[in-house]
Amino acid sequence: MIEQLIGPITGLLDKFIEDKDQKALLAHEVATMAQRHAQELTIAQIEVNKTEAQSRNIFVAGWRPFVGWTCGIALAWHFVGLPVTLFMTSMFQVETPPLPEFEMESLMTVLLGMLGLGGLRTFEKTKGLTQ
Repeated sequence: MIEQLIGPITGLLDKFIEDKDQKALLAHEVATMAQRHAQELTIAQIEVNKTEAQSRNIFVAGWRPFVGWTCGIALAWHFVGLPVTLFMTSMFQVETPPLPEFEMESLMTVLLGMLGLGGLRTFEKTKGLTQ
């Protein structure tokens, strides 16, 4: 994403600065500044996450596990519970009202986002970047 933002800036440098070395230096400074800013935002978010996790208040520290368990239960229902229930009701010819189905697109967006953060944490640990 940073490179998409930097591209137009380097295009402007091409129009206004003729010296190639100076253009390269300015483009590098812009890229470094953008990366530093992104890193600072990430570090700030990590600090917020640490503070939330240390809280004794269930409404502060417990929302992530709650969302994780909610997504896990919905995923288990969608891929295990619902098919087994439909099979059993069909096999025993039991009439049931329509069973709940979840909007999997939204659910997967939340779940994959959470798992992606977990994957990033694992990557950081394997690289020795965090304890």
